Amino acid sequence: MMKRFIFAAGACAWAFASALPSFAADMPRGRYAEPAPSYFSWSGFYVGLNGGYGWGTSDWSSGVTAGSTEPAGGLFGGTVGFNLQNWGLVFGVEGDLAGNWMRNSTSSGSGICAVPGCTVQTSWFGTARGRVGYAFDRALFYVTAGGAFGDVQMSAGAGTATVERAGWTAGVGLEYGILGPWSAKVEYLYADLGNSTCGAASCGVDTTVSFKTSIVRLGVNYRFW
Repeated sequence: MMKRFIFAAGACAWAFASALPSFAADMPRGRYAEPAPSYFSWSGFYVGLNGGYGWGTSDWSSGVTAGSTEPAGGLFGGTVGFNLQNWGLVFGVEGDLAGNWMRNSTSSGSGICAVPGCTVQTSWFGTARGRVGYAFDRALFYVTAGGAFGDVQMSAGAGTATVERAGWTAGVGLEYGILGPWSAKVEYLYADLGNSTCGAASCGVDTTVSFKTSIVRLGVNYRFW
């Protein structure tokens, strides 16, 4: 009786052990956890470089003067800013300062703009703006507006007057994350530096000179996440 019991117990143990591999094979396997997708973040401080081309109009007027010039030229400078992203919305502030080579002369019109002729040029241009945009992952479309600053140099013959002006600017842009913390942008700005005065010592008679410009520029930024 004892021998039969031991034999039966051994047979059961062998059958159970043989069934374990196939039972384990039939058990559902744990699902492979894929890494969570990574998203480009626009939040943080950044610095960059920008360069472009500007063109505009400068109207001259006084009791005896009427004329208009069309200054144009290149710009190159630096950028600093900060963004805060909330889902797709991106809010930020940005400032930039650039050397400016916009210039033009005219000898048409009346008064000093006929003889000896009017010349307007600038040597620097800067802005301090807010930005609001919407990000589609690495692509950020935005609108921007704020203050514009620059110098207006007015010449009539041998006389020259230079006035530093503050005005306003507004525009639109597209920025795209290209590699790691680097992004590239294209931007259009319209800026109005208001009216400057070329005094009688330089222009013979007090003359009001306006300065309005459109700017298209490219830029690259480095973001500190």
